[in-house]
Amino acid sequence: MKSIGFLSFGHWSASPGSHAQSAADVLHQSIDLAVAAEELGADGAYFRVHHFARQLASPFPLLAAIGARTSRIEIGTGVIDMRYENPLYMAEDAGAADLISDGRLQLGVSRGSPEQVIEGSRYFGYAAPEGSTMADVARENTEVFLKVIDGARFAEPNPRPMFPNPHPGPLGIEPQSPGLRDRIWWGAASDATAEWAAKLGMNLMSSTLKADESGEPLHVQQRKQIERYRAAWAEAGHKREPRVSVSRSIFALVNDEDRRYFVGGERDAFDTFANLDGFKAVFGRSYADEPDKLIEQLRADEAIAAADTLLLTVPNQLGVDYNAHVLESILTHVAPGLGWR
Repeated sequence: MKSIGFLSFGHWSASPGSHAQSAADVLHQSIDLAVAAEELGADGAYFRVHHFARQLASPFPLLAAIGARTSRIEIGTGVIDMRYENPLYMAEDAGAADLISDGRLQLGVSRGSPEQVIEGSRYFGYAAPEGSTMADVARENTEVFLKVIDGARFAEPNPRPMFPNPHPGPLGIEPQSPGLRDRIWWGAASDATAEWAAKLGMNLMSSTLKADESGEPLHVQQRKQIERYRAAWAEAGHKREPRVSVSRSIFALVNDEDRRYFVGGERDAFDTFANLDGFKAVFGRSYADEPDKLIEQLRADEAIAAADTLLLTVPNQLGVDYNAHVLESILTHVAPGLGWR
């Protein structure tokens, strides 16, 4: 069995073919797609976070709205760029959204992807101290966030507060949502950051790209990354079992509309290697084929086999109905053949 969800980048544009013409469109449609995914039996609704772009950017209002409209599906991010975040304010937002959803939040966080603007986090008020980088800042913000959602009490109380304090001594962030600390994921681009995430007790997200550390195909590098992550987790002595997700673009061609959008075996059918934000990266292929051929191709993906969670990237600008069809096709025609359902 494998947990299967979708991952939306939340693009919108005024182009004629887009079903998401505005920010309002993509927000409402994101909620509707999460509701549809739950009805279809999918396990998760995840959303990418990008700043200074016509994409989803502020996740917590959206996650809270989805939490109020659904009852079972996991809701999360993949990923929040921690270079831009105040970890204490984020902890308040996350606690509230998790309580609204009755403990279904699965938050992916990370250093983030290449930015739309130069040093975008500076416009949000964040810059790296002398001798450190914004990647360091992202990891430090993450460590603070983990501590405060875990109940750390650190703020000296006012001796004459407006309202009585619940206990003597330092105070922590409110609201607290029990169990949220175990539902934080780190989006790791490298093997080293995957091991760092394991030591801190975060689940692992591995995307459709990672730092190229061996020249091997993405799925092989990801499988090795997962193995190193799990070894570091065991060495750290955590008591629970970690979760691991990988993201893929997978489309089952079951009707003429699918075939018009995706040409099986010809479109993005191979990994690519390129320089990205100062490092060499490997970008994973897309899968698009008839269900029986798709099953055989996916059987050979070592990272999918190693992960317990699969996030399907969806072309959100094609609309809610078509993306629900994409999910239903995978759940109905592909997942059973691979033993995922």
